[in-house]
Amino acid sequence: MQRYIALLILFLCLGLNAYSRPVQLSAKAEISVLTCGPGEDLYATFGHSAIRVQDHNLGIDIVYNYGTFDFNTPNFYTKFARGQLLYSLSRERFENFLYTYQLENRWVKEQILDLDTREKNTLFQFLENNYKPENRKYKYDFLFNNCSTKIPFVITSVFGNKIGFTEDHLKETSTFRDLIQENLHRNSWSSFGIDLALGADIDRKAAVKEHMFLPIYVLKQFDHTQIDNKPLVKRERTVLDPSNGDNSTYFTTSPLFWLLILFFFVATITYIDYRNLTRSRWLDVFLFLITGVIGIFIIFLWFFTDHTATANNANLLWAVPSHLGLIHILGSKKPLPDWIHKYSLVSLLFMGLLFIFWLTGIQTFSPVLLPLLFALILRTAYLWRFTKA
Repeated sequence: MQRYIALLILFLCLGLNAYSRPVQLSAKAEISVLTCGPGEDLYATFGHSAIRVQDHNLGIDIVYNYGTFDFNTPNFYTKFARGQLLYSLSRERFENFLYTYQLENRWVKEQILDLDTREKNTLFQFLENNYKPENRKYKYDFLFNNCSTKIPFVITSVFGNKIGFTEDHLKETSTFRDLIQENLHRNSWSSFGIDLALGADIDRKAAVKEHMFLPIYVLKQFDHTQIDNKPLVKRERTVLDPSNGDNSTYFTTSPLFWLLILFFFVATITYIDYRNLTRSRWLDVFLFLITGVIGIFIIFLWFFTDHTATANNANLLWAVPSHLGLIHILGSKKPLPDWIHKYSLVSLLFMGLLFIFWLTGIQTFSPVLLPLLFALILRTAYLWRFTKA
């Protein structure tokens, strides 16, 4: 009886050992990088990158996706706004992954990597280990730690010095801001808002490798990457090539249209005030309220979040948070205090400094901002003249 029990224990141990042994890909397996085109929603505007592992002998065809986050995370919106939301590596069937892009009418390209069986298994086990609950989460950063930058990170983490990135495929490098704007319509609310939120730090030239925060540049870079002095990409194919969608926009819904209306409105009211030697208090309150609120938002992004791209934002030269403190004074029927004259002059100097920053390349601002800037300059100059002793 004891011999049977010992044999049973032996078989159980062997079974458990076989169960715990990592799956080994066959020689027919393929690992590829997937690059997905932009979508209509803002979060999809910049495209997407993922890694596909397929082995028909084992019935494996899965996608490892570093661009996943959980809407059920406690304080989701607070963490998202403060740049503290954790992203994670997810795993799904390839057909399920592809179905999403079919619905969204987005192209998908695949670069099949030229790896031997051992290299494929090493990469596969790295991904499987990274997928474990204790390893899968990471702190997202739009420029330096996202679903796109994770792809070259994984490849270099697995293969180390065997990987060689050549950098002669880009005729010239661009600033981070210009790279972001490549994927946006300049005269759109998303482009305008992003330019307001991001500071001077993104106006430096990105190194060739730093371009890979965008999926399209991972695609381009991997076509110029070697492993053991041979091309990393064995072949490339188009998985999805949908018809181009209608990306047209209407000028009447654009920020430039509404800011031009604001400028002509402010100019008209200011001219009427000038002719009548009066001051439209409600207009000053409106302009100082809006610019003050925008300034508070910029301060929040700069000092109270973990976003790296929102620091050193010179939009504070026109969106001044202290404007909010003047709302009651500007709206009052009482005569304005003498110091408002000096405050207006300082505000004008700040906006003049903004143009110097712009011309010298310290920070680039959205050209759509110009009507709003001219409206503020016109109204602030009138306030300075109106309060002149």
